[in-house]
Amino acid sequence: MSRIKSGIFIMPFHPPEKPLAQSYDEDMELIIRADELGFDEFWIGEHHTMAFENIPSPEIFIAAAMRETERIRMGPAPVCIQQHHPFHVATRLAMLDHLCKGRLNLCFGMGSVATDLEVLGITREDSPMMVAEAVATVLALWESDGPVEIEGKFWNISMKENIDDAVGLGIVHKPYQKPHPPISMPITSMNSGTAKAAGRMGFEPFAHSLIANNVVANIWETYEAAAVEAGNDPDRADFKIARAVFLADSKMEAQKLARSNSVAGGFRYICDLLDRSNRSRGMFKRDQETPDSEVDVDYWMREQIIAGDPDFALERILEMTEETGEFGTLVMMGYDWDDKDVWVNSMELFANELMPRVNGALGD
Repeated sequence: MSRIKSGIFIMPFHPPEKPLAQSYDEDMELIIRADELGFDEFWIGEHHTMAFENIPSPEIFIAAAMRETERIRMGPAPVCIQQHHPFHVATRLAMLDHLCKGRLNLCFGMGSVATDLEVLGITREDSPMMVAEAVATVLALWESDGPVEIEGKFWNISMKENIDDAVGLGIVHKPYQKPHPPISMPITSMNSGTAKAAGRMGFEPFAHSLIANNVVANIWETYEAAAVEAGNDPDRADFKIARAVFLADSKMEAQKLARSNSVAGGFRYICDLLDRSNRSRGMFKRDQETPDSEVDVDYWMREQIIAGDPDFALERILEMTEETGEFGTLVMMGYDWDDKDVWVNSMELFANELMPRVNGALGD
């Protein structure tokens, strides 16, 4: 197994009372510090109509962060691709890859925020088919060198009548990285259609932080089977696993803080969204027979949240790996800086102490 890489993923989570400018400044400081600490990747969520998750354009954030960092790779997680015209996605991401000089990662997925879909007139029923068509269209555009004629159920793209090579009229901009930046797909469920699609297309599987380890294990199994069936060669070095990791100098301090700060607060927020829309808390569950009432902070501390000192966190990650199998990138979730000093300390312990120990145990 090669070196296990490190990443950070922000949804982001910020209290609505915090000014947007302050939230963005803190997120920018987070990625700058991540770059200085040697993190490999940084991912930013896309949400258009949410008070807590308040970055509607990860690409704008990435363009700004690229000028403030030196080596860290950045990516939207995901581009909610059915919410955009595929031609716009293809051209703006190609431009962004050039601005980043090839430091861009990509993640294509399905935005599912109810108000985002409502304001754009998109139904949940159509969304999976729209995602598949949009991804295929973006890839086709990046492969195209001539006139464009793409017919789909949701988008028709034609560019052939007014092309003029003499003045460069009628081109499709291509990414800096060839044939395109690395592409992953976010996966949240057992026997996932997204995992199958990622395997078939040769994309990288990205397991979400909200799911239990047995679901993470199933994601790889589902992905691997689809990849092999499609003639691809699945590599566990491409497997990204996101987890809520919060570190402090002692296990007791970390677990006390994680129960009361924005770590557990983020989980409570997601559960509140589910509860208020009369949806089950099933995405968190190891066993779907578990009552929603038992999916609480004690449950999250056992299943999803890794809170402790670096030694305890290593034990939890090794236990996780026994169930999930090997992986290539451990992605630490980022939460609101409700206490900047403890969050900076957690990042430093993750980069300087935990990841070297993880690689000592699991990597080369």
